[in-house]
Amino acid sequence: MQHPCLSCGACCACFRVSFHWSESDPELGGIVPAELTVKLDPHRVAMRGTEGGPTPRCVALAGTIGVDGHCGIYPQRPSVCREVEPAWEFDRASAQCDKGRLRHGLEPLTPEVWIEYRQQLTAANDAQAQPDQPPRAPHAA
Repeated sequence: MQHPCLSCGACCACFRVSFHWSESDPELGGIVPAELTVKLDPHRVAMRGTEGGPTPRCVALAGTIGVDGHCGIYPQRPSVCREVEPAWEFDRASAQCDKGRLRHGLEPLTPEVWIEYRQQLTAANDAQAQPDQPPRAPHAA
């Protein structure tokens, strides 16, 4: 099982993604690619595709929502995107996550999803750390 966000992308196609323009100015330490933004007003820009209209879809959204949807610029995503938490990943509800998922016909994430994800992740890590070994014969006394 992969991280639930890597098969979702619903939040990227539900909200306007607006933030201070300096986040896209490399001279000021901004990391968001400026070519993916559009000016909203003197202080804010938005990710292209989310600046208006009834069906927002961020230009950085890769894949298909609910299948393999994910942020194509994840390490360079804006601060507002960094602030959106997947529902229950950190033992808290997330109205934004729930709204995005429901808008696209996806079930909201639950605490059980994260329990299963963590169990599978732990099992995968254990399998890598301790490869299969042939059974050992009992030691003769």
